[in-house]
Order: sequence, then C-alpha cells, then structure tokens
Amino acid sequence: MNHSDVIVVGAGPAGCMLAGELARAGRTVTVLEKHDAPSPLSRAFGVHACTLEVLDSRGLAEDLLTTGVHASGLKLWNGLSLDLGVLPSQFPYLLVTPQCNVDRRLEEYARASGARILRGVTVTGVEQDADGVVVSGSAADGSAQEWTASYVAGTDGVHSVVRASMGLDFPGKELLRSIMLADVRLTDPPNGLINVDAGKDCFAFVAPFGDGWFRVIAWDGTDDADENAPLDVSRLREVLRRAVGTDYGWTDVRWSSRFSCDERQVRRYRVGRVFLAGDAAHVHSPAGGQGMNTGIQDAMNLGWKLAAVLGGADEKILDTYHDERHPVGKLVLRSSGVTIRMLLLRSMIAQTLRNVVSARMLRNKRAVGKIAGMFSGVGISYVHKRGEHALVGTRAVRIPLAQGTVTDELRAHDFLLIGEKDCPRTDIAHRTDDGPAILVRPDGYIAWAGRSESEEWQKVLDRWTGQPCSNVNECSRIRIDGPPASYA
Repeated sequence: MNHSDVIVVGAGPAGCMLAGELARAGRTVTVLEKHDAPSPLSRAFGVHACTLEVLDSRGLAEDLLTTGVHASGLKLWNGLSLDLGVLPSQFPYLLVTPQCNVDRRLEEYARASGARILRGVTVTGVEQDADGVVVSGSAADGSAQEWTASYVAGTDGVHSVVRASMGLDFPGKELLRSIMLADVRLTDPPNGLINVDAGKDCFAFVAPFGDGWFRVIAWDGTDDADENAPLDVSRLREVLRRAVGTDYGWTDVRWSSRFSCDERQVRRYRVGRVFLAGDAAHVHSPAGGQGMNTGIQDAMNLGWKLAAVLGGADEKILDTYHDERHPVGKLVLRSSGVTIRMLLLRSMIAQTLRNVVSARMLRNKRAVGKIAGMFSGVGISYVHKRGEHALVGTRAVRIPLAQGTVTDELRAHDFLLIGEKDCPRTDIAHRTDDGPAILVRPDGYIAWAGRSESEEWQKVLDRWTGQPCSNVNECSRIRIDGPPASYA
C-alpha cells in the first residue's frame, strides 16, 4: 500500500494536475498533503489562456469557465490597457475565478483518474538511490510512515521539504514584504478588466469574480509588518484609495491575508529521481498572475514524460523537463519582476518615461501580441534541435480543425498525427490545407513536422514513448473528418 510508481508531495494545483496525468496514463500515484482539507482561501485569482488550453485538453475547462469573469484585458497605469483579445487561442481572455475553484476541479480530476490522495501527512525527508526513492513522514494519526516510489515530485511550495531534502538552494531575494489581499464586495466597481494602478509608495490590483465580489491586492511601501501579522482591512481600503483614487464603494470583506513576495528559482528541476514543480521550483511577484498557471503547465510537461519512462521510454527524456521548463520559469521571474518594478517607480521623470514608452508599445499590434502572449503563456515555445523543423516545440493547439479542436482530440488520445494536404498515406484521414504533417505531443506541443510518408515521425514517437509503431491508426487513434485550415 505504501509503494507507488510516483509520489507527489503537495496537493495544490500543480500536484493534483501531475497526479491526474500520471493516473490517467495508468501509473500508480500517491499524493501526500500536510493539510487535512482543501484550503477555502484563494491566493491566485486568474487562469490564463495557455492553462485553459491545458485544462481543456483534459475536459476540465468547460465547468471552470462558468465560475468567473472572462476579462478581455488589463487596465494599466495612466489609462493604458493591454488587450488579451489578440491572443491566438480559443480562450482570448483571463478567467478571473478564485483559486479554490481550480483546486477543487484538479483534485477531482486526480481522484477520478485513480490517484490516491492522503491528507494530514507531514513529510519530513526524502532519500533516493539507484533503485528508487523513500519518503519519510507521519500519517494523519501521528504514526511514523515511509512511502516508496520509483520517482518523487515536490510540488510542496516555497518552503519545500522535498527541495531541502535534496540539499538544493533557492537563490534569489525578497522583493516585497507584506502584500495585502482580500475579497471585497464593491458597490461602484470598475469595468470588467483587471485594473492595476499605483500611487506614491503603493500599488493595487482589482479583479472581478463576476458575483459582486472582487479580489483586491495592494502593497504599502510604508508598511513593514510581518506577513503573519493580522491585517487591518481599513488600511487595505486606504491603500486602494491612494493607488487608484477610489475604494469603488467598498462594503463587505469575506477574507483577507498577507504574503511576502520573493524572486527565486532553483537551479535544477531534476535531481536523479526527484523533481520540483510549481512554487517549489520558482516564486515571483504576483504581477501578471502567472504563478499558479506556470505550476500547472510544469505539471503537464512532467506528467506525460514520467508516464512514458515508466512505460519503457528512455529515462533521458526526463532531462527535457528541466531543459524546457526552467527557461519558462526564468522568463516568468523576469517579466513579472519588470512589471512590478514599473509600478514601484517613484520619481516623476521615471513615471513619465514609463508612460510614454508603454503607450508607444501598446499602440503597436505586434508588441501587444508578444506581451499578451508572454503573460498568457500562449507565446511560450520550446527550443528545437538543429535540423528539426521550425514548428517543433511550438503550440499545436492553435491549429484549427474541420471538426473540434486539437484540445478536443487530446482528451482521448496521446500523440496525434495530422497529415499534410497531399499526404499519400491512405491510413491518415486528416490533413492540413497547407504546411507539413505534424506529430502532436500529449501536452499540445509539436514533436515533429515533415512529410508523413517518411519514417521520421515514427522514430520521434519511438524516442518519446519507447513504443515503436508503424500504423497511424494504432498510434494516434484519432479520426478527423475533413481537412483543417492552414496553420503555416
């Protein structure tokens, strides 16, 4: 009972996403969580387009989309705004919904897929050798326990026990102390956009949940309270007024909290049989709302690779998790850091320069697309090797199909093969109007592009899965009626 293919430490969004992926692929997985019950609190508040694509590929997006507001953009300083409607995605917006809704849906997914989630478990240490990993801790009844597995993933947050057990440092620095946040009812609210503004020594974010409640996040440069200190909500209200010029008819508060903001990233996401994902691997400023989203995307990347190796694929493919996701974490630290520092500018000269440069960039359609793509995650791609097609490592989910979407097909299938327009093979019933044939990975990225009559796609599939296959129907198990539109 205490042995699994994979042990996941931490049942937050990243942990449950990872557990669901592994269990979905038929692997045994146990999740160890220190809290007795899911937290009713909700620090994260937004689900970006790339994460919605990930969730949609597992049938998890539709219900979630009904729980909040589809914010079409971000209202920034000095009257500027960032339009998310330009995103090349079926979800060209930010879904504003309390994190507890995401937590609940992903835990349901993990359990329904067959993952075992043990709550009230305190993990105290992790040790590994050439044959496996041992996790030590205490069960909910206080008894000492050991759990064994072939691999362990630490998704246990900024104070990760898994990371500490591996002797990994967490280089970086504290950025802001004691950021305040609360869910507040507003009677004179702003529009449906995410509103961001700054005053002297302060800034504030306001995001609508769609039910009369709003998430308010604010920072006061004159407040040096510890993050565990009680929050005086009247002070948060006063900081909101200073930052945006109004309290929007503030009435009730249903919960409030404080947190400190660090910028840190572990140097390696993999140490032998142990992996780190989510806040255990990277933390950054809340600007852009990318934390939870990046963790879920980490889990999606790692999950299918671990499942493949447990099914016979070469263990070397596990190194690609670090190779692909570490640069993404680094980008998120940099982009969120730049954004928060732009809000913190104090001198009038610096603020004027910021406003002028920002206005110029946001008038440029190409620049808007790049910025929106960066924050939403849809602009993320992975580096391809020399000699591979330029499409390798890019998102395949943007390819329109004659019926349904790529994410629809990924709900029931793993790797998908889509043939080129003039594909000579009779066993491929789906084509593109233009461009090469493509092989799509389980996480929605392109693994290969070229001519379908070659054997190259089979070699790529073999490399990623360890399961040779020459019959397209057997490999992809997909039927698409009619050709998709051009994506070149």
